[in-house]
Order: sequence, then C-alpha cells, then structure tokens
Amino acid sequence: MAVPHNKTIFSGIQPSGTLHLGNYLGAIEQWVRLQENNRAFYCIVDAHAITIPYEPSELSERILHTAALYIAAGLDPEKSTIFVQSHIAEHLELAWLLATITPYGELTRMTQFKDKSKKQAQSTSLGLFSYPVLMAADILLYQTEIVPVGEDQTQHIELTRAIATRFNKRFGECFTLPTAYTNPRTARIMSLTDPTKKMSKSDDPKTYLSLNDIPDDIRKKISNAVTETEPVFSFTQSGPAVKNLLAIYEALSAAPRDTIEQKFTGRGYKEFKEELAELIISKLAPLQERYRNIRAQDDELRILLGRGKHTAKQVAAQTLARVKEAMGLL
Repeated sequence: MAVPHNKTIFSGIQPSGTLHLGNYLGAIEQWVRLQENNRAFYCIVDAHAITIPYEPSELSERILHTAALYIAAGLDPEKSTIFVQSHIAEHLELAWLLATITPYGELTRMTQFKDKSKKQAQSTSLGLFSYPVLMAADILLYQTEIVPVGEDQTQHIELTRAIATRFNKRFGECFTLPTAYTNPRTARIMSLTDPTKKMSKSDDPKTYLSLNDIPDDIRKKISNAVTETEPVFSFTQSGPAVKNLLAIYEALSAAPRDTIEQKFTGRGYKEFKEELAELIISKLAPLQERYRNIRAQDDELRILLGRGKHTAKQVAAQTLARVKEAMGLL
C-alpha cells in the first residue's frame, strides 16, 4: 500500500499498560512515517482504557507514560497533534449520538468484544460493548481519511464506515469515510510464548517485550521464546513461532528476507535468539534514553498535551456542531 500524502490521519493506543514492541512495529512506527506530509492526530485513548477493570490511582501516570513514549518513538508535536481523548468532550458526546443509529446486532458481531467479554465474564460492561461506537466517534470527529491500524482492528474500521454511511444517508453528508492502513509485515506481532495470540500488554510480561525493558530482561524473554523442534529459518516454511521472531528481526534490521534466511541457515536457535536480542536492545536504547529525558520534564509534557488539546478541540467542535445541526438538535 502506497504511503498516503495530504491526508488526515487518526489513530490511538490505550494507556492501559506499558507499550510493547508490537505497538511500536505495528502502529507507532507507521505513525511516524505518516506524520510527514499529512495532517496527523494521535490520541491517548483513556476513555477506552476504563472499559475494563483498572486502578484509578495509576491511570494519570499511564497517560503521561504513553504520551512520553509516543514522542520518544518519533512523533513530533510540531508535525502531529498529540492529545488525550478524555480532554475532548466531543468524543463522548458524538459516541452517544452515533449509538442511537448503530444496530445492536452489528455490535454483537464484533470479535474483540467477544474475546474480552469471555475474560471478564460477569464484569462485562455496557462501555465494553459500545467500545466500537466510541472508536467510530474518535475517527469521524476529525474527518479522518486514513486510520493506521493492526489487522485485528480492521473490523472496527469497517463498522465505522458503516455508521458514517448510515448517518450521511439519513441526515446529510457530515462524515468522511475512513480507510484502514496496515503494514502487512508488522501489523500483527505475536506473543513470545503463544504464536497464535497477538502480543498484548494485558498478558503475562514474559509474553511481550516492553519498550522500556532493560537489556537483561530482553535477553531472557527472547531466550525463553517458543520455537519449533528443528531450526528452520524461513519466512514461508518455518512454523508460526519462528516466523514471528523472523518478522521482528526483519522489521528492526530492515534487511531483505532472503538475506536474513541465508544468514541463519545452518545455525541454531540459540545463536539466532542471541543476535535478535542484541538487535532489539540496540534499537530500543535511543528510544529509552529519549523517554527518560522527556519524563524528567513532565511539566513540559503536560504543556505539549495542552497544545494538542487546543488543536484537536477546534476540529472536533466543528464536526460535532455540524452533526447536531443535521440531527435537529439545538
């Protein structure tokens, strides 16, 4: 997929835990490229984070943590609008308005709700069920054209398009229809211990690589990552566990696949894992240093988020006013 130019971009990540390598390779790395020559809005979606059990005393720290990692990973506040979702009340108001035209049946088919509700059982909330409508509001508020997401989120973009189309037909043209943008090679980095599951910060820490992991922890996690019986290094013929590790190596090294395969053919998993761990450590070291410098100036970070709020608020308020007028609300 060609890199978009002169488009409006929107995406966001929950501050529900530390960001991991899957977040970086599948999302933030794309965001950094897309902030060039586009109008980019990157949100810390804290209202989504409270749809599952959480500790209120930890949330504000996690918001700052996520914002600092955004910037440390390469997002430039001079090029992108970086802001906190709950700072813009229009997100929540538009979500309610869109909920009034979203059929119950469409939400029951959402895969992520099914997966998360199984884990939560009796504590499943209305907020979790209506999560996709809030996500649609997030996107549509900014007249978004391109949404960089992982493959598991494309169903949400399809629902967003369906909601926008339904609204436009009933009330008049208010919303731009967004398109999902994915990197097929890194859109779905998998768990280190279960290659059938996406890498997730809500799982056991040994299953993912945090962007703030120290070198010894990275070496240990990669050393303990599951592999197959025989050491075959092939992007097409290896099993899912090794393919996942190869995908990480490819994304961080930028080396061609055939070069990577030739480099490790005939070698053992131990050697491969050692080289992969050192590659990860070397790539994360500059990001971690920038993160520490940013967190040493939290007041400045809060000011940057305030600037982002001001910019995002102007756009969001215009869209919401148009929507309310179209719906006949005073």
